[in-house]
Amino acid sequence: MNGPGGAGGTGGTGGPGGAGCTGGTGGPGGAGGTGGPGRKGGTAGTEEAAAFPGDVRVLPVGPHALLVELADGEHAEAFHAELLRRRERGQLPAVREIVPAARTVLLDGIAERTPGARDRFARELAAWQAEPPRREGREPVEIPVVYDGPDLGEVAALWGVAAGEVAALHSRTAFRVAFCGFAPGFGYLTGLPERLHVPRRTTPRTRVPAGAVALAGPYTGVYPRPSPGGWQIVGRMPHPGALWDPAREPAALLAPGTPVRFVAVGADEAAVLPAPRTGDHLSVTPREPRAVTPQDPRTGDHRSVTPRDPRESA
Repeated sequence: MNGPGGAGGTGGTGGPGGAGCTGGTGGPGGAGGTGGPGRKGGTAGTEEAAAFPGDVRVLPVGPHALLVELADGEHAEAFHAELLRRRERGQLPAVREIVPAARTVLLDGIAERTPGARDRFARELAAWQAEPPRREGREPVEIPVVYDGPDLGEVAALWGVAAGEVAALHSRTAFRVAFCGFAPGFGYLTGLPERLHVPRRTTPRTRVPAGAVALAGPYTGVYPRPSPGGWQIVGRMPHPGALWDPAREPAALLAPGTPVRFVAVGADEAAVLPAPRTGDHLSVTPREPRAVTPQDPRTGDHRSVTPRDPRESA
């Protein structure tokens, strides 16, 4: 599925997005890949650890990075979580950035203190086992939505329901940020059952307003700033500046693994609503996000780095 962008790096001139959706100002992030995840072997984290089915593809990227290709988003999320667990335990070689995406995880800035260390690490990665992602114990970020988007009727027809039922179906779904990209603060949220997946618009819009809540394939996203886009818009978030605030730490409201709940509100409530809140009491005072260089939005592959026509951006 071609979404509105991929995951990029976490600073400098890398792609905006990255492991915490905190990106810089430059290149086209990526996500995805076509390989299937890991074969049995390696070291297991706990008794619940399980080998990935099939084969992990671990590819060198430049002199100091590795790209791990997995079968799908669920396996990519599990692999990313395992990387973070091992880094926290001190069981991972020095890596500057770990960037999850739709079906890949990029490890950048690998310290190679001895010749061949990166190649040995790549072989270890291909044999890893991983625990499933932990989904309990975190309060969701609550995002209010006025469900009055221009594509509401089309989405309702695709779902086979009345337009008024779209808000109920969407807002009662438990979402989770799978990865980030496209623009700082943009998270790719999964959770919709397959029967509610919808295609991109045939003709992308040249401008989608900040705060637009939109669907494409398995993903839901909220545009943190105005941009071109081709996703189906079903509603709008009243305070989109809360998605990305460079003056706040962390700057991004949504990071990979964050649970999210959309809350349907009326248009008359939107003007007086507070900014979105999290269970961790993160300050999310709305602030206009800064502009960044557009990303390559139509691919979920870290290897796709050639910007396309901005009219195709989302």
